[in-house]
Amino acid sequence: MYRLLILQTAALLTGFILDFFVGDPHCIPHPVTAIGKLISFLDRHLRRGDDGDTGRGAFTVFLVASVSTLLPAGILAAAWRIHPALYFGIDSVMCWQILAARQLVRESRRVQRALEKEDILGARYAVSMIVGRDTDALDRDGICKAAVETVAENASDGVIAPLFWMTFLGAAGGFFYKSVNTMDSMIGYRNETYLRFGRAAAKTDDFVNFLPARLSALLMVCASPLCALDGAGAFRIFLRDRHKHESPNSAQTESACAGALGVQLAGGAVYGGVFRPRQTIGDARRKIEPADITRAGRLMYAASTLMLLIALLLRIVVILCC
Repeated sequence: MYRLLILQTAALLTGFILDFFVGDPHCIPHPVTAIGKLISFLDRHLRRGDDGDTGRGAFTVFLVASVSTLLPAGILAAAWRIHPALYFGIDSVMCWQILAARQLVRESRRVQRALEKEDILGARYAVSMIVGRDTDALDRDGICKAAVETVAENASDGVIAPLFWMTFLGAAGGFFYKSVNTMDSMIGYRNETYLRFGRAAAKTDDFVNFLPARLSALLMVCASPLCALDGAGAFRIFLRDRHKHESPNSAQTESACAGALGVQLAGGAVYGGVFRPRQTIGDARRKIEPADITRAGRLMYAASTLMLLIALLLRIVVILCC
């Protein structure tokens, strides 16, 4: 057990470093793609009627989460029986694939580069790759806001929340989280198609993200001074605006990021041709600019590093107690 904990901790650190320097190489099949295909298969075969059935939606959540957790757990158990070095290698790759910090920064900076070249059409296309809203009519400020909001929200969903779950349950816990998060992004909509079928996915995602989202926001507050941003403003806006979203979790990190940058985020947006009104988050102390995309990415990395340090510290304490 002692040796296993040491290898798991080393694999978590290795996976974080690999994601930081390499990101998601397209030459390696990504397990989240396989999770998405399983969700799509079950969606096609189990959802019936205009908005499906709640029971079948709950079964989909159970099946996808179970397969996504037990399969990597089984692979790791088999690798441990063969040799600890094999276990370490596979565990490191799994941790690497669960994290998405590098890819998030890479995609968001494509938006920034297009804006800096005054290529609005290119910026709209680039931001459409990372947001769910309609981007055809977005102006320069709207594109900036969309990119910054995505970086802020995915600081939790793509990095800190997976680290949180891997801290306590290893790579299998990370894949459990990614499966739930992927289901929410694919079928967890409150619309005519998925109102009932996707309800279990949305509620499960709200539950598994409840603590990580709030921890992510507080880590962003703590990381703000390290990035030469406004820590006091981040905390003030977090306390004031963290519930200004229909999701209980989405505005947590958005509010901290808006306060740290001193800009206003959120507000109404168009999804699928339909305008959805939303409250604004933060104060417009200054006009948002393309450089805020880089600042948001830097804040995300700093907060993620703090989460990694917490994870390593907790695991070292457990190892010393064994």
